[in-house]
Amino acid sequence: MNEKLKEQILTIRNSGITNMFDIERVQSIANELDFYELVVYLLDHREDYSHFILTGKATEK
Repeated sequence: MNEKLKEQILTIRNSGITNMFDIERVQSIANELDFYELVVYLLDHREDYSHFILTGKATEK
């Protein structure tokens, strides 16, 4: 996960619009905000995304 993705996730989280574990809604909001990198990322990296939401840290791979 790169810094741009982290910033996009944190922007959505800080908006308070949705529960961050409602990944489909997060993806929809990301699309509305033109965060296309996040939309694509969430398709294949849900576990990594969830880990980041829980811990604030990207997974080490």
